[in-house]
Amino acid sequence: MEIRAFTERDRDGLRALFGRAGQGSPTESLWGHEESEAAVYLTPYMDLEPESLLLAFVDGEMVGYLAGCLDSGRFPSESARMSKAVTGHRLFLRRRPMGFFLRAARDGIGVMVRREPTAGDFEDARWPAHLHINVAAEARGTGAAAALMGRWLDRLAEFDVPGCHLQTLVENTRAVRFFERMGFVKHGPNPVVPGIRYDGRRLHQQNMVYPA
Repeated sequence: MEIRAFTERDRDGLRALFGRAGQGSPTESLWGHEESEAAVYLTPYMDLEPESLLLAFVDGEMVGYLAGCLDSGRFPSESARMSKAVTGHRLFLRRRPMGFFLRAARDGIGVMVRREPTAGDFEDARWPAHLHINVAAEARGTGAAAALMGRWLDRLAEFDVPGCHLQTLVENTRAVRFFERMGFVKHGPNPVVPGIRYDGRRLHQQNMVYPA
């Protein structure tokens, strides 16, 4: 196994991996338009902080990646990236994404009426770094995810970053267990994530932080 930082020659291969990694998980596809989803959760990391974008290879084949950011305050927020993707890809003119955003609006209204916590960006100076990690189905159980995370935690220590956060889903129990093994702990409430459904069920945000 090889873990190394992203280089420009990896762009096409990583983009292809983004499209198939996570298959079968609750976050396999959010609004059904892969290009715009990559514009939120992958492309900005390739363009703005490639040195914190780590790749895993098994027998020379790219099987996983960790897109990290050492200081979230210096990086466009997820909300800002999503807004840019919505307008740039004209998602409101596409049937499947339009259905997602209408559902998200209804969920948001329901949360306000019930006065429940809302899902959204994480902002806390104690945990300034953040990450997204994804491994192809065929590489799960090979240690690729743990190797990526180990290299990322080494990077946090190298740059004296006090802490890191991530956002996953309560219902993605496999991911939650993995992050706990890596030293992350659950943090805060578990609000509904507007718009997302898995097997017809609403899903809930799980913030996790490192170190405890």
